Amino acid sequence: MGTARLATRPRQWPQGSDTLQAMCQLLGLNCATPTDANFSFTGFRRRGGATDHHADGWGIAFFEGKGLRLFVDHDSAAHSPMADFLRRYPLKSTNIIAHVRKATVGAVKLENTHPFTRELWGRHWVFAHNGDLKDYRPHLHSHFRPVGETDSERAFCWLMQELAKSHAGLPDVRELTLTLQELLPQIRAHGSFNFLLSNGEALWAHCSTQLHYLIRQHPFAAATLMDEDWTVNFADINQPGDRAAVIVTTPLTRNETWTAFAPGELKVFVDGLPLNGETS
Repeated sequence: MGTARLATRPRQWPQGSDTLQAMCQLLGLNCATPTDANFSFTGFRRRGGATDHHADGWGIAFFEGKGLRLFVDHDSAAHSPMADFLRRYPLKSTNIIAHVRKATVGAVKLENTHPFTRELWGRHWVFAHNGDLKDYRPHLHSHFRPVGETDSERAFCWLMQELAKSHAGLPDVRELTLTLQELLPQIRAHGSFNFLLSNGEALWAHCSTQLHYLIRQHPFAAATLMDEDWTVNFADINQPGDRAAVIVTTPLTRNETWTAFAPGELKVFVDGLPLNGETS
């Protein structure tokens, strides 16, 4: 693997993005084969208190088969000893969700730190949210209850509750996507609702205000992080069958082509591609 690590550079934000900076940041990976997320996580964690001010906690969840590893911390990602540990841990998975928090609803506490997890139909589900839901108090009447104080966890619990009401067992990915599309307007009415959701089989990404993605696949090329001077030539470390979709609030790299989601768009990724097979 060809790498170069130099001094950290300040990241350049798109013009007119002051409101977006005040929100949290999302990172998701959906891959055809278990993929090393260290490169993406290294750049992403810098936004949690170093190159940006999302310093009110962070977390990362990654699936290993049907199992799930979850790490959360209410300290800043850029300075967290747990994040330092994960730099040395083999972060390989087919589905990964990470989050750095700028608190808007709920105190800076561990129980308010994303990603959140619940069990449904015998599978782990992981959720992280970027945005602000005003006066959002859904009626929760099943066993899905928030532990913390955030609007994000309330929205997640409501989605899990309504999915459980809509389906007796685990439906296929397309059917789940249709149900989510029917449910989302009830949450979007309360504010911005960018989110990532995964059950280890697929990764759903919804854009309310801002979200980007790219597909890394053969022929692979080099990429340079935007938040730290680190370049990786993915051709040196990947095989032709490897493929990864990377979803993030704002682009992580300076020399790759990122595709912006349309506002209100819901995409589902399976095996490193949008379900409809498009790559751009």
